Amino acid sequence: MMRDYEERSLKGKTPHCLFKIGGFQRFTLIDYPGKVSCIVFTQGCNFRCPYCYNVELVLPEYFGKTIPQEEILSFLEQRVGKLEGVVITGGEPTIHAGLKDFIEKVKKPSFSVKLDTNGSMPEVIEELIKDKLVDYIAMDIKAPPDKYEEVVRAKVDIKAINRSINLIMNSGVDYEFRTTVVKNQLSKDDILKIAEWIKEAKRYYLQKFLPGKTLDPDFSNKTTYSDEEFAEILSFIKDNFSECALR
Repeated sequence: MMRDYEERSLKGKTPHCLFKIGGFQRFTLIDYPGKVSCIVFTQGCNFRCPYCYNVELVLPEYFGKTIPQEEILSFLEQRVGKLEGVVITGGEPTIHAGLKDFIEKVKKPSFSVKLDTNGSMPEVIEELIKDKLVDYIAMDIKAPPDKYEEVVRAKVDIKAINRSINLIMNSGVDYEFRTTVVKNQLSKDDILKIAEWIKEAKRYYLQKFLPGKTLDPDFSNKTTYSDEEFAEILSFIKDNFSECALR
């Protein structure tokens, strides 16, 4: 799983030393539903999804210079009343021991926080929910349980993934689940299995894989299903959810 990544147990380190920011987007209208937001990209991930396009946020050998927290917080202070939300994504934010500390600072000026996560750290998600530090959670469901490790190319505690799903669905926090679909990785039957696994979730989105720069170069020209094929899949699964659509 995680190599106690960012070494969550390190002693004598201030929290911000354990929250590495690898990128920052000052403005987005599409990443936080209904809110004008900015995006904070964390460095590091415990999965190795071959279709991932954030290579410089996943592979340590491609990490760039980190952005100081203070720079982000200063920007936010100047945008009170203009920006509504902060999206924290990655990489995988929940592997960082300083995540909670950073969110607490972000929340002080009353920004809403959306967390993007792979769900591998349910104890972190639970703490953030309990302390009312997240307002929206988007969790990636990578594959049906029996194919998870094959798709993410890493060791996975499927019980942890399942716990995160249940925590999020019963949290009272707004949320969505989503799956990026590469045709040679996920069959139509695999997608039906995922839909049954997270049945009765509020929102579930299928995301088209877009060819381009990928973690595994062999995936740069892989394909996804056609719009007609996606429409057929959605017709089978849409009744499992309050909202279900293709992105």
